Amino acid sequence: MSREVKKIIAVVIFCEFLICLGMSLIFPVMPFIKNEYHFSAFDMGVMSSLFAFVQFVASPIVGRISDKAGRKPMLVWGLLVFSLAEFVFALASQLWLFDLSRAVDGLSAAMFVPTSMALAADLTSVKDRAKVIGWLSAAFSGGLILGPGLGGILANINYKFPFWVAGILGLVSTVVALVMLPRDDDERFKSSTNNPENELLQGGWSQVKQLLTPLMVTLFVMIFVMAFGLAGFESIYSLYVNEVHNFDLQAIALVLTLNGIISLVLQVFLFDRMVQWWGEVRLIRYCFFASAAGTVFVIYDHSHWQLIVATLVVFEAFDMLRPAITTLLTKLGSDNQGLLNGVNMSLTSVGNIIGPLISGALLDVNYQYPYWIVIAFLLVSFAITFELQYMRRKKLEEE
Repeated sequence: MSREVKKIIAVVIFCEFLICLGMSLIFPVMPFIKNEYHFSAFDMGVMSSLFAFVQFVASPIVGRISDKAGRKPMLVWGLLVFSLAEFVFALASQLWLFDLSRAVDGLSAAMFVPTSMALAADLTSVKDRAKVIGWLSAAFSGGLILGPGLGGILANINYKFPFWVAGILGLVSTVVALVMLPRDDDERFKSSTNNPENELLQGGWSQVKQLLTPLMVTLFVMIFVMAFGLAGFESIYSLYVNEVHNFDLQAIALVLTLNGIISLVLQVFLFDRMVQWWGEVRLIRYCFFASAAGTVFVIYDHSHWQLIVATLVVFEAFDMLRPAITTLLTKLGSDNQGLLNGVNMSLTSVGNIIGPLISGALLDVNYQYPYWIVIAFLLVSFAITFELQYMRRKKLEEE
């Protein structure tokens, strides 16, 4: 890669990190918004699900538009829309405005994230492409991981202060992208590469059906369970520990900040070694079991420090599940990477939509019900990993 291309990629990585950071700022302040405006847990679940729903619906549409209208306009507008959404959330005092803000936030993510992946493919050679997309994925995950912790720290000033900061940084990023990203008529943009959502749409159901072998279906189910479990656990976590265990904002911020730091260390330095030691299937199995066991402790342990440790076990297990399942998925479907990524992203979005809705509704009935549903899904997936290992061994023998 040339120095100029590296500079462009660096700008996109920074902007993607920022937009994902803003997505997850809401989690630590949810109980305070709920109490301040007398919302139900289901109202808060809807607020979380709207983001994922709009992103799910808009991503493939926006992806096709960016192929025609150009990458730079879509990226710049995505950042501007993100800023507006954060300012609306900071100013909101009614439920419909909070919901509108999260929906617009989902639209901004749909405009920016797939387009950034497509831009990376446009700018890089086949040799460098995987590395650059890996950087973008790290920025995406890093923003989602660090956002809750940063939100908790900034909320010590005022629980809406994180959203003012995110909005201002979004405007700065909009200006940076407008100035530093090259025009779309530049020669570097002449190669047209579809993003995963486009390939999923263009491939049609005929290609999807070819993927529906028992082994791949099992992995798809696990992707959904992982997304559902994480969204169901995380979306109500701050509400749960605030109302049941009397965690204040500082305690919530501590947990989420520690999670962000530990998750990044695990993903950057230890994930490859874990795969080498155990293999993807065993790592997936251990993570499902650890997340289920940790969730049991979250329900029944009333010591703050033990509860924090159990929470970190759950979060770190989920954070290892995504790359482990994705790695195994790409190894088993080397000829359909774009299509597989599209299915992966779609199933993740569906889990992110359903998880907060069910957890929020159940939390209004009983504080333990949401987490018992999550535990049940995780234990079933833990059992399925044994069948997954058998099917993979059989596939290797056939080859």
